[in-house]
Amino acid sequence: MRPFTRTIIELFDGKRRYLIPLYQRQYAWKVSPQLELLWEDIERVARRFEQGGQLPSPHFMGAIVISQIQTFGRQVQAFEVIDGQQRLTTFQLLLAAFRDVATSLSTEYSNEIMKYLFNDGVMEHVEVEKYKLWPSLTDRRSFISLADPEGELPKATPLPEDEQGVVRPATAAHAFFREKILEHVRVNGEFDPFKLEKLFEALRQGLAVVSIELEGGDDAQTIFETLNSRGVDLTAGDLMRNFIFQRAKGLGQTEGSLNVDKLYEQYWLPLDRWFWREGDTRGRQTKTRLDWLLVDHLAMMQADVVSVEHLFEAYRKWILEDEPFDTVENELKSIKNSADVFRLIAEQSDQTALGKFGQFAKAFDVSTAMPLVLYLATCGDFPGSRLDQALQFIESYIVRRDICALPTGNYNRFFVDVVAKMRAGKGDPLARLRRLLSASQADAMRWPSDTDWKAAWMGSDQYKSNRQARLRHIFEAIEHSKRANDGEIIAIKSDLTIEHIMPQKWHENWPVPGFDHVPDGEFDLDKTARELQRQQSINKMGNLTLLTHKLNAKVSNGAFSVKLPAVKAHAALTLNRELHSYEEWNEETIRQRGQNLFGTAANIWLAPMSKEDIEAFDAATSREPFEEVEIAPA
Repeated sequence: MRPFTRTIIELFDGKRRYLIPLYQRQYAWKVSPQLELLWEDIERVARRFEQGGQLPSPHFMGAIVISQIQTFGRQVQAFEVIDGQQRLTTFQLLLAAFRDVATSLSTEYSNEIMKYLFNDGVMEHVEVEKYKLWPSLTDRRSFISLADPEGELPKATPLPEDEQGVVRPATAAHAFFREKILEHVRVNGEFDPFKLEKLFEALRQGLAVVSIELEGGDDAQTIFETLNSRGVDLTAGDLMRNFIFQRAKGLGQTEGSLNVDKLYEQYWLPLDRWFWREGDTRGRQTKTRLDWLLVDHLAMMQADVVSVEHLFEAYRKWILEDEPFDTVENELKSIKNSADVFRLIAEQSDQTALGKFGQFAKAFDVSTAMPLVLYLATCGDFPGSRLDQALQFIESYIVRRDICALPTGNYNRFFVDVVAKMRAGKGDPLARLRRLLSASQADAMRWPSDTDWKAAWMGSDQYKSNRQARLRHIFEAIEHSKRANDGEIIAIKSDLTIEHIMPQKWHENWPVPGFDHVPDGEFDLDKTARELQRQQSINKMGNLTLLTHKLNAKVSNGAFSVKLPAVKAHAALTLNRELHSYEEWNEETIRQRGQNLFGTAANIWLAPMSKEDIEAFDAATSREPFEEVEIAPA
């Protein structure tokens, strides 16, 4: 590689083009801190020139890495930008802002700047090659509208539907520089030509970057990882995208655009939309949706646990050592397939099985199951309703374990091990999945039977403040099941809340009957025993219901004659219409309703394979004994 020191003006002097590959991340510099710091440097050098001083050497502003592209005939000399696109784009936006200010104040500088924004003379594709900088597709529309506001946008510059009305960072940067330049060249509200001259001199002589031009044997990806832009930290997704597309380099250009861009447009462009840049939290870690997708994708492909903190290193090692794909295009197809599934899950539409699973996964916070779900949805063994059934097995496994308060610490290892066993297994895939989830009786991974589940459903306190989302999901599912059984198709649009029928503060208005003769403050063993029995019933499933709006505190803690009619008034819900069959509400009715709810729940969240079905499956697949999923210590 050959390094050169070039000032901002020299970078764009002469007939040349910088092409930013579409796979590089979008322009991301913000006013604070990147643009503010850059302007401070520019203004500091300009003032030095205004004071008659000279710089011993230009002020260094970082490095860019470029690789010359072979050109033919009338094509303009072109360079692919390996690293430094943030700086190059910023410098062009700065020059465009300088040009716009000078247009109304000093046309000679406006005309001068045009030489560093546009090429002229003979070109093969004028509408593209006239631009010194050719941004990636996602930034092209906003950049060209700023650099060439009176020109026509070249073809293939669509504005994505989900970005309508979004203020692009390039637009914000141009506005920032325009404002700062105007402030700088005005003194007491009057234009000062001297200050504009010295500002241009700062750009021409005082501010420079190191331009590293790669040669044939240079490893562009290694250099990129070492010298990547320090202004905005690269995410694992940024690094992976560059790693993938650097291995697809050398495809040349067609009509002024890089051929590798076609791969990007087909497979990765959708992953550069705003949807994938939004933050999502798992546990205590918040990363972009794209990073979580890639974590789940790699975990699924490797059938191993992947740390988001070491995602890029793990992916790079896997690709280079295992060589799992014969072409980069197949590698991209695999990621796109996972992304299509991941998005359906994230959007949580109740119109698709994956969207419904997304609702469940959010309520129960079980992102650890995503590698297995990605596998089931992309492997081709679960078309149509079979995928619905497979997802129902996973949900049943998790819900039953949750009600039984079984540990979740091994879920990440358990679900990726299921992926490995699914790939290697024999027999019907749906039956094999159920068999794998049913494989163990150890608490770390067992799928509770109806007997165990009913014991926990009826006997354990289920209401806790941190479990409301889970309980709401369970009761909504029961409500929908009861409606289906009744032939109802009415959708409840309200946000539903969990409510205790007998309130948690029951002592004042819901006293245990039969002890009126006991004076206040006097200890009575039988009364104490009955009160303990009542207290133990409060947080059981049979005492909980859904309401379409939250009751006020007075009614919520009110007496039986006040509270129960208020709950029954939510007649839109089958759960509450059924309460009309109860004339009173006590420990026994709570138990009876709990059993009724369990009967419905047992039909929704299925039991594991029976012993007989396990034996039949094992015999059919000639596995004796069946190989259980192994769990490493947490």
